Amino acid sequence: MKKLFLHITLFFSLICFSQNEQLAQYYYDKGDFEKAKISFEELLKSIPQNSQYFQRTIDCYQQLKQYDVAEKAIKERFDKYKQSILLVELGYNFQLQKNEASAKKHYDEAIDRIKKNPNEVYGISNSFEKKALVDYALKSYQTAVALVPTFNFNYQMALLYGQLGNTEMMISTFLDEAFANPQNSIQIQNQLARFMVDQGDENFTETLRKALITRAQKNQDVFWNHYLSWFYVQQKEFGKAFIQEKSIYKRNPESLSGIVNLGQLAIEEDDPEAAKEILGFVLENTKDLELLIQANSYLLKMKIEKAQEKDFAAINTELAGLLKQYEISPFTLSLQLIQAHFVAFNLRKPEEGKAIVKKALGLQLNDYESAKAKMELADILLYEEKYNQALLYYSQIEENLKNDEVAHEASLKAAKTSYFQGDFVWALKQFKELKAATSELTANDAMEYFLLINDNTVADSTQTALKQFAKGDYLLYQNRNQEAIVQFRSILKNFKGQEIEAVTLLRLGRVYENLGDYNSALSQYQNIIDHHADGIYIDEALYFSAEIENNKLHEPDKAKPLYEKMIMNHQDSIYFVDARKKYRQLRGDKEL
Repeated sequence: MKKLFLHITLFFSLICFSQNEQLAQYYYDKGDFEKAKISFEELLKSIPQNSQYFQRTIDCYQQLKQYDVAEKAIKERFDKYKQSILLVELGYNFQLQKNEASAKKHYDEAIDRIKKNPNEVYGISNSFEKKALVDYALKSYQTAVALVPTFNFNYQMALLYGQLGNTEMMISTFLDEAFANPQNSIQIQNQLARFMVDQGDENFTETLRKALITRAQKNQDVFWNHYLSWFYVQQKEFGKAFIQEKSIYKRNPESLSGIVNLGQLAIEEDDPEAAKEILGFVLENTKDLELLIQANSYLLKMKIEKAQEKDFAAINTELAGLLKQYEISPFTLSLQLIQAHFVAFNLRKPEEGKAIVKKALGLQLNDYESAKAKMELADILLYEEKYNQALLYYSQIEENLKNDEVAHEASLKAAKTSYFQGDFVWALKQFKELKAATSELTANDAMEYFLLINDNTVADSTQTALKQFAKGDYLLYQNRNQEAIVQFRSILKNFKGQEIEAVTLLRLGRVYENLGDYNSALSQYQNIIDHHADGIYIDEALYFSAEIENNKLHEPDKAKPLYEKMIMNHQDSIYFVDARKKYRQLRGDKEL
């Protein structure tokens, strides 16, 4: 019984102590430093050795400008524990009082501690960093490394150089570390990429480019070709990245996978010319069946996306020829599914398309291959307005590959099926869940439809306009673009001035863009800019207009003010980063 009583007492003591800690932190976070001070003092009395409670107590004293009390407490603790980090605390306390001489004296004492015992660098440098004393944090690392050359603080020092604005040393130190320890390359590339995006000083990207080229010239190690390729991909200069990848391939002709991946990136970033050159190189330099199928699949998808009706016969012949050459097997599944989709959606022969997929499903496929085939079959069934059958296949994929990206894609398509049917309540629920999908593409798509349904349901409880809009979207899904244009124009006529108008203009603009009718697309976007500037589609209207002027009509003087409006007024847009970069290019900045 005594032991039981002791355990119960300890249990409730721990609960009470935890609550006191939470209360102290609550006051601290709230900015009520007087109450936080009293609470942390009590906690510190209970556990005097707890450094966190001590730090919070000192912070409270300093926030309340009780610098003498803080100084006394720090000195007493230093006399008791002899911790070097307390010298930093003491110096910082003087700095807050603008007593720079005393602050420097104690900071230098902390550095001297590292000279006597280099292992002290860990605590001291961390303490300096927490106080944003970047120069001293850097000096801590430099002092320790000078004494113990085996210490490696390149990553930490590079970040500190960056904070100090010394981008040359930051880049140099990061690259030294990447070369010495290639396992850290991805982490370093993430930091460099962040600086390329966020850095206000536009010299950064050019400095990094020059540093990489210099190292590649001085040291012929293939490592630097990989790094240059990565750099050019960040800049979306796929042609230059391809030069580096070819150089890598010449030294190691065993693998072309990096070049295939580069071709895929070029397609995703809408650089078809670079993609054709890259994938053409793959076809000329490999006999690997998997790579041949992969490259041909990418090239065919590009052709189909840009094809007009007069091109269909040639594409159909090419598909049949490739499948004859490489034969029907699990290895050629991607080509078979491309053929099925093309026959159903472009040639408008869904029965033939389904027959191709069903034949593929008869092969010995793994779970992912089977899911891809079922997805295509569901897509064709949806094309035929066989909604329930399509939903059945999408559900099978979701069930078989739970939490996988393919399952999320199937969930998104199932939600769109409900949307096309006019079942907006169920579709809204599905889109809401998919907003949190791990795939950015799926999440963004789900968000778009969620906002579309939600906004237009609030504006019109009968959902009359939304039903007409969903019909237009379904016509687009069926590749019946001209009929979709008629449908969307009808919405603009019948629901003028209503909530649905802005998104209809945006959708029409995208359809015209895809059809190459750029002036009509610009007209729709301009309507949004003129009459819906306070809506949620203004950033897209500005960015898409700028892209057409810049890339399609080659009118940079017209594109520049559109990019500028984007970056001045829509910093939260997903197009902000690209708009800023392209604006700087048009402005003539030498370093981007």
